Amino acid sequence: MKKDKEQATVLRQSGMSYSDIRERMAVPLSTLSKWFHDQKWSNDIAMESAKRARSSAAIRLTVLNTVRGSRLRKIYDDASQDALIDYSELKFHPLFMAGVMMYWSHGDKTSKQRISLSSTDPKVISIFKLFLEKVCSVTNMRVQVLISREYNREVEIRGYWQENCRLQPQNFIKTIQSKQIKPKKQSNKPYFGVCNLIVNSAYLKNKILKWVELMSEEIVQEKYLSTV
Repeated sequence: MKKDKEQATVLRQSGMSYSDIRERMAVPLSTLSKWFHDQKWSNDIAMESAKRARSSAAIRLTVLNTVRGSRLRKIYDDASQDALIDYSELKFHPLFMAGVMMYWSHGDKTSKQRISLSSTDPKVISIFKLFLEKVCSVTNMRVQVLISREYNREVEIRGYWQENCRLQPQNFIKTIQSKQIKPKKQSNKPYFGVCNLIVNSAYLKNKILKWVELMSEEIVQEKYLSTV
Protein backbone atom coordinates (compact mmCIF):
# COMPACT_ATOMS: atom_id res chain seq x y z
CA MET A 1 0.00 0.00 0.00
CA LYS A 2 2.88 2.35 0.75
CA LYS A 3 4.33 1.79 -2.71
CA ASP A 4 0.90 2.34 -4.26
CA LYS A 5 0.57 5.64 -2.42
CA GLU A 6 4.04 6.74 -3.49
CA GLN A 7 3.29 5.90 -7.13
CA ALA A 8 -0.12 7.59 -6.93
CA THR A 9 1.52 10.68 -5.44
CA VAL A 10 3.91 10.92 -8.37
CA LEU A 11 1.03 10.59 -10.84
CA ARG A 12 -1.10 13.11 -8.96
CA GLN A 13 1.74 15.62 -8.81
CA SER A 14 2.16 15.24 -12.57
CA GLY A 15 -1.38 16.58 -12.95
CA MET A 16 -3.37 13.37 -13.33
CA SER A 17 -7.00 13.28 -12.23
CA TYR A 18 -8.31 10.74 -9.73
CA SER A 19 -10.13 8.98 -12.56
CA ASP A 20 -6.95 8.61 -14.61
CA ILE A 21 -5.00 7.30 -11.62
CA ARG A 22 -7.78 4.83 -10.82
CA GLU A 23 -7.72 3.49 -14.38
CA ARG A 24 -3.94 3.11 -14.35
CA MET A 25 -3.51 1.66 -10.85
CA ALA A 26 -6.94 0.21 -9.98
CA VAL A 27 -6.96 2.25 -6.75
CA PRO A 28 -10.50 3.22 -5.58
CA LEU A 29 -11.47 6.89 -5.75
CA SER A 30 -12.26 6.84 -2.03
CA THR A 31 -8.68 5.75 -1.27
CA LEU A 32 -7.23 8.49 -3.47
CA SER A 33 -9.44 11.06 -1.75
CA LYS A 34 -8.27 9.81 1.65
CA TRP A 35 -4.63 10.13 0.62
CA PHE A 36 -4.78 13.57 -0.96
CA HIS A 37 -7.85 15.51 0.21
CA ASP A 38 -5.94 17.52 2.84
CA GLN A 39 -3.09 18.47 0.49
CA LYS A 40 -3.32 21.98 -0.94
CA TRP A 41 -1.30 21.06 -4.02
CA SER A 42 -3.73 18.24 -4.76
CA ASN A 43 -6.73 20.55 -4.33
CA ASP A 44 -5.15 22.95 -6.82
CA ILE A 45 -4.76 20.08 -9.30
CA ALA A 46 -8.39 19.12 -8.67
CA MET A 47 -9.55 22.61 -9.64
CA GLU A 48 -7.47 22.48 -12.82
CA SER A 49 -8.77 19.00 -13.71
CA ALA A 50 -12.35 20.11 -13.21
CA LYS A 51 -11.67 23.21 -15.32
CA ARG A 52 -10.41 21.05 -18.18
CA ALA A 53 -13.45 18.81 -17.90
CA ARG A 54 -15.75 21.83 -18.08
CA SER A 55 -13.88 23.19 -21.10
CA SER A 56 -14.32 19.91 -22.97
CA ALA A 57 -18.02 20.00 -22.19
CA ALA A 58 -18.50 23.69 -23.01
CA ILE A 59 -20.09 22.90 -26.39
CA ARG A 60 -23.07 21.44 -24.56
CA LEU A 61 -23.81 24.80 -22.96
CA THR A 62 -24.01 26.53 -26.34
CA VAL A 63 -26.46 24.09 -27.91
CA LEU A 64 -28.94 23.68 -25.06
CA ASN A 65 -31.38 26.15 -26.56
CA THR A 66 -31.29 24.59 -30.04
CA VAL A 67 -31.92 20.91 -29.31
CA ARG A 68 -35.04 19.07 -28.26
CA GLY A 69 -36.28 15.61 -27.35
CA SER A 70 -33.84 12.73 -27.08
CA ARG A 71 -30.80 14.91 -27.88
CA LEU A 72 -31.67 17.24 -25.03
CA ARG A 73 -32.09 14.32 -22.64
CA LYS A 74 -28.66 13.07 -23.74
CA ILE A 75 -27.14 16.41 -22.77
CA TYR A 76 -28.77 16.19 -19.35
CA ASP A 77 -27.42 12.66 -18.95
CA ASP A 78 -23.99 13.97 -19.85
CA ALA A 79 -24.38 16.66 -17.17
CA SER A 80 -24.91 13.94 -14.57
CA GLN A 81 -21.83 12.07 -15.78
CA ASP A 82 -19.75 15.25 -15.76
CA ALA A 83 -21.01 15.94 -12.24
CA LEU A 84 -19.75 12.55 -11.08
CA ILE A 85 -16.30 13.20 -12.54
CA ASP A 86 -16.05 16.68 -10.99
CA TYR A 87 -17.37 15.40 -7.67
CA SER A 88 -14.65 12.76 -7.37
CA GLU A 89 -12.06 15.50 -7.87
CA LEU A 90 -13.56 18.32 -5.81
CA LYS A 91 -15.52 16.70 -2.98
CA PHE A 92 -12.98 17.80 -0.34
CA HIS A 93 -12.25 21.25 -1.76
CA PRO A 94 -13.53 23.90 0.72
CA LEU A 95 -15.09 26.16 -1.91
CA PHE A 96 -16.83 23.25 -3.61
CA MET A 97 -18.18 21.94 -0.30
CA ALA A 98 -19.37 25.40 0.74
CA GLY A 99 -21.12 26.12 -2.57
CA VAL A 100 -22.92 22.77 -2.71
CA MET A 101 -24.03 22.97 0.92
CA MET A 102 -25.27 26.52 0.42
CA TYR A 103 -27.32 25.50 -2.58
CA TRP A 104 -28.70 22.51 -0.69
CA SER A 105 -29.95 24.78 2.11
CA HIS A 106 -30.73 28.06 0.31
CA GLY A 107 -30.95 27.37 -3.43
CA ASP A 108 -33.96 26.99 -5.73
CA LYS A 109 -34.77 23.32 -6.39
CA THR A 110 -37.98 23.71 -8.42
CA SER A 111 -36.94 25.31 -11.72
CA LYS A 112 -35.40 23.07 -14.39
CA GLN A 113 -32.86 25.63 -15.51
CA ARG A 114 -32.82 28.55 -13.07
CA ILE A 115 -29.97 28.50 -10.56
CA SER A 116 -30.92 30.92 -7.82
CA LEU A 117 -29.68 31.57 -4.29
CA SER A 118 -30.89 34.33 -1.97
CA SER A 119 -29.51 35.68 1.30
CA THR A 120 -29.40 38.76 3.51
CA ASP A 121 -25.78 37.92 4.39
CA PRO A 122 -23.14 39.36 2.01
CA LYS A 123 -20.67 36.63 3.00
CA VAL A 124 -23.07 33.95 1.78
CA ILE A 125 -23.54 35.79 -1.52
CA SER A 126 -19.78 36.34 -1.88
CA ILE A 127 -18.93 32.68 -1.31
CA PHE A 128 -21.62 31.41 -3.68
CA LYS A 129 -20.47 33.93 -6.29
CA LEU A 130 -16.94 32.50 -6.01
CA PHE A 131 -18.37 28.99 -6.30
CA LEU A 132 -20.15 29.93 -9.53
CA GLU A 133 -17.06 31.61 -10.95
CA LYS A 134 -14.26 29.28 -9.84
CA VAL A 135 -16.00 25.90 -9.75
CA CYS A 136 -18.77 26.29 -12.33
CA SER A 137 -16.92 28.65 -14.73
CA VAL A 138 -19.86 31.07 -14.81
CA THR A 139 -18.79 34.36 -16.40
CA ASN A 140 -22.14 36.12 -16.39
CA MET A 141 -24.70 36.12 -13.61
CA ARG A 142 -27.67 38.31 -12.82
CA VAL A 143 -28.20 40.02 -9.49
CA GLN A 144 -31.62 40.97 -8.20
CA VAL A 145 -32.25 42.79 -4.93
CA LEU A 146 -35.54 42.46 -3.07
CA ILE A 147 -36.31 45.40 -0.79
CA SER A 148 -39.11 46.50 1.47
CA ARG A 149 -41.51 49.22 0.39
CA GLU A 150 -40.98 50.63 3.87
CA TYR A 151 -37.27 51.10 3.21
CA ASN A 152 -37.02 52.12 -0.42
CA ARG A 153 -33.42 53.33 -0.76
CA GLU A 154 -32.51 51.43 -3.90
CA VAL A 155 -29.28 53.23 -4.81
CA GLU A 156 -27.84 52.83 -1.33
CA ILE A 157 -28.86 49.17 -1.10
CA ARG A 158 -27.44 48.27 -4.52
CA GLY A 159 -24.21 50.02 -3.59
CA TYR A 160 -23.99 47.98 -0.42
CA TRP A 161 -24.25 44.64 -2.26
CA GLN A 162 -21.98 45.80 -5.05
CA GLU A 163 -19.23 46.84 -2.64
CA ASN A 164 -19.46 43.96 -0.17
CA CYS A 165 -19.81 41.17 -2.73
CA ARG A 166 -17.66 42.58 -5.55
CA LEU A 167 -20.61 42.66 -7.92
CA GLN A 168 -20.61 44.68 -11.13
CA PRO A 169 -23.28 47.35 -11.84
CA GLN A 170 -24.13 45.76 -15.20
CA ASN A 171 -25.08 42.49 -13.48
CA PHE A 172 -27.99 44.06 -11.60
CA ILE A 173 -31.50 43.70 -12.97
CA LYS A 174 -34.72 45.38 -11.87
CA THR A 175 -35.06 45.72 -8.11
CA ILE A 176 -38.22 44.23 -6.62
CA GLN A 177 -40.17 46.00 -3.90
CA SER A 178 -42.29 43.76 -1.71
CA LYS A 179 -44.60 44.10 1.26
CA GLN A 180 -43.45 40.64 2.37
CA ILE A 181 -39.89 41.79 2.98
CA LYS A 182 -39.63 43.84 6.14
CA PRO A 183 -36.74 44.95 8.33
CA LYS A 184 -36.67 43.22 11.70
CA LYS A 185 -38.36 45.29 14.32
CA GLN A 186 -36.31 46.65 17.20
CA SER A 187 -33.09 46.10 15.29
CA ASN A 188 -30.28 48.65 15.20
CA LYS A 189 -28.66 47.03 12.17
CA PRO A 190 -28.98 48.78 8.78
CA TYR A 191 -31.38 47.05 6.40
CA PHE A 192 -30.17 46.11 2.92
CA GLY A 193 -32.85 43.74 1.69
CA VAL A 194 -32.30 40.31 0.12
CA CYS A 195 -29.73 39.68 -2.61
CA ASN A 196 -30.45 36.99 -5.20
CA LEU A 197 -27.81 35.53 -7.56
CA ILE A 198 -29.30 34.07 -10.73
CA VAL A 199 -27.86 31.94 -13.56
CA ASN A 200 -29.92 30.26 -16.29
CA SER A 201 -28.48 26.94 -17.45
CA ALA A 202 -30.33 23.63 -17.42
CA TYR A 203 -27.03 21.79 -17.89
CA LEU A 204 -25.38 23.45 -14.88
CA LYS A 205 -28.55 23.15 -12.79
CA ASN A 206 -28.52 19.37 -13.34
CA LYS A 207 -24.88 19.23 -12.29
CA ILE A 208 -25.41 21.20 -9.09
CA LEU A 209 -28.44 19.14 -8.09
CA LYS A 210 -26.40 15.97 -8.71
CA TRP A 211 -23.64 17.33 -6.47
CA VAL A 212 -26.21 18.08 -3.77
CA GLU A 213 -27.54 14.53 -4.06
CA LEU A 214 -24.07 12.96 -3.85
CA MET A 215 -22.79 15.12 -1.01
CA SER A 216 -25.93 14.93 1.12
CA GLU A 217 -26.00 11.15 0.79
CA GLU A 218 -22.35 10.79 1.79
CA ILE A 219 -22.76 13.12 4.76
CA VAL A 220 -25.90 11.39 6.04
CA GLN A 221 -24.21 7.98 5.70
CA GLU A 222 -21.09 9.35 7.42
CA LYS A 223 -18.89 8.47 4.46
CA TYR A 224 -17.01 11.74 4.87
CA LEU A 225 -16.02 10.70 8.38
CA SER A 226 -14.58 7.45 7.08
CA THR A 227 -12.12 9.27 4.82
CA VAL A 228 -10.70 11.84 7.24
